[in-house]
Amino acid sequence: MTLHIPFDNSYARLPDRFFVRQAPVPVREPRLLALNAPLAEELGLDPTALATPEGVATLAGNAVPEGAEPLAQAYAGHQFGGWNPRLGDGRAILLGEVVDRHGQRRDIQLKGAGRTPFSRMGDGRAWVGPVLREFVVSEAMHAMGVPTTRALSAVATGETIRRERAHPGAVLARVAASHIRVGTFQYFYARDDMEALAALTDHVLQRHYPGADGAMGLLRAVVDRQARLIAHWMALGFIHGVMNTDNMAVSGETIDYGPCAFLDSYHPDTVFSSIDSHGRYAYRQQPQVAAWNLAQLATALLPLMGNEAAIPEATEVVQGLAPTYAAEWIRRFAAKLGLPPDDPEVQPLATRLLDQMAATWADFTITFRALTEGTEVPADLAAQPEFQAWRKDWEARSPDATAMRRANPAVIPRNHRVEAMIEAAVAGDLAPLEELRAALADPFDPDPRFDHLRAPPQEEEKVLRTFCGT
Repeated sequence: MTLHIPFDNSYARLPDRFFVRQAPVPVREPRLLALNAPLAEELGLDPTALATPEGVATLAGNAVPEGAEPLAQAYAGHQFGGWNPRLGDGRAILLGEVVDRHGQRRDIQLKGAGRTPFSRMGDGRAWVGPVLREFVVSEAMHAMGVPTTRALSAVATGETIRRERAHPGAVLARVAASHIRVGTFQYFYARDDMEALAALTDHVLQRHYPGADGAMGLLRAVVDRQARLIAHWMALGFIHGVMNTDNMAVSGETIDYGPCAFLDSYHPDTVFSSIDSHGRYAYRQQPQVAAWNLAQLATALLPLMGNEAAIPEATEVVQGLAPTYAAEWIRRFAAKLGLPPDDPEVQPLATRLLDQMAATWADFTITFRALTEGTEVPADLAAQPEFQAWRKDWEARSPDATAMRRANPAVIPRNHRVEAMIEAAVAGDLAPLEELRAALADPFDPDPRFDHLRAPPQEEEKVLRTFCGT
C-alpha cells in the first residue's frame, strides 16, 4: 500500500532565515511502537499505510515522502529567565503541513530526528522514555479537552542513546497547529530584523488569528488563549515543568512535554522538574510565568506596534491576562464543584477546599472525583472538621453531579504509571503502554477494567522528579 501525505507547506515558503532546510538523519532499525490511527484519519492519512515498512520508514525519518520540505525552525528564548539568542530545533525536523478533514492546517514534525545546526552540544536524538511520556500525556490532555500538540506515532530506532546512561532510541511524530513559539518572535526581534518580524506576524495572523488586527491584535489574541489554557491546566492539576518562552506556542496549544506531571498529593508549591531547583515553574507559579512570557512577546512585537508609544496599550493587554485567567479559573472550578459559574460562592468554596487539601496533602484527582461520585474523599481530609463544615456549605448549594463528571477525570497519566510503562517498554513489553492508552482515551468515564489505574502511588512508587530527556 502506497503512503500518501497531502503536504501544503506554508512555513517553508517564508524566507530562508526562518529555518535551515535539512532532512532527518536515518536510524538503524525503525520499529513501530505506537500509532495513533484516529489522528492519522483526522489528518487524511491512511493508518494502514503508515504501519507498513514504507510508512514506518517515513515516521522514523529514514524516508522523505513526496511533497515534504523538511526543515529545522529557528527561534530564541528565555530559559528559566536566562536569555539565549539562538536555540532552534536541535533535535526536531518539520516534515511539512497538511490541511486536516476539518480544514485546519497542522504541522507534522519528527522529534528525535538527528542533529541540526541548532543542536549545539546535543546529539539530536531522543530516547524511548520521553517519547512515550509525551505520547501518553499529550493524548491524555487531548482527551480531557486541553488544547495540545498530538502524538501520531512512536518509533524505536534500534540505536543506543547516551544520557546519564545508555537508553534505547526513539522518534516521536508530533502534530501541532504550528510550532511557532514566543521565542520565534524573540529571535527576529533580537536581530533587529523587522522585515522577518513583520512576515512572521502576518503568517501567524493568517494561520491562527485571521480576525485579529495587526501586531496588537495578535498580542491580545495570544494573551486570551494562554490565559484560558493555563486555567485549564490548573483545573486538572497539570504542571508543565519548563515554561520557557521557547516552550510557549502562540497557537495556544500545550507544547513540549518534558518534565511535566500531574499532581498526586496536592500542594500549590509542588515542583517535579529535576532542573527547577528554585520552583520557578511550580504549580502555583504557572499563571504568573505565563504573564512574564507574554510580556516578552509584547516586547518583541513593539517595533510593529509603534515602539514606545505602544507600551501603555501593550502593557494593558498583557495585564489583561489576570482577569481573563481568573474568570476562566472560576468557570473551570465551578464545573468541578457542580456549581453555576456566576454563583458568588464558587471562589470562596474552591479556595477553602484547596487550602484544606494542601494542609492534608490530599490527592487532587481522587478528591474531586470522590466528590463527583459521592464516595469517600482521602481519609486525612475527611477527618478535618474544617472539611466537614465545607462539605455542608457545598452540599447546601445542590451541586450538579453530571457537570462534575464532565470536569473531573477519574483516571490521569499518573507519574508512577507512566514510569512503569516506560520501564516495561524498554524491556520489550508494550502491554502497559496499550493499557494506559486505552484507559486515558476516555478519562471522564473509563472502563471499569481500568479502575486500578485510578489509585494513587504507594510510598515506594512515588515519582517526585521528572526529566527533560534531552
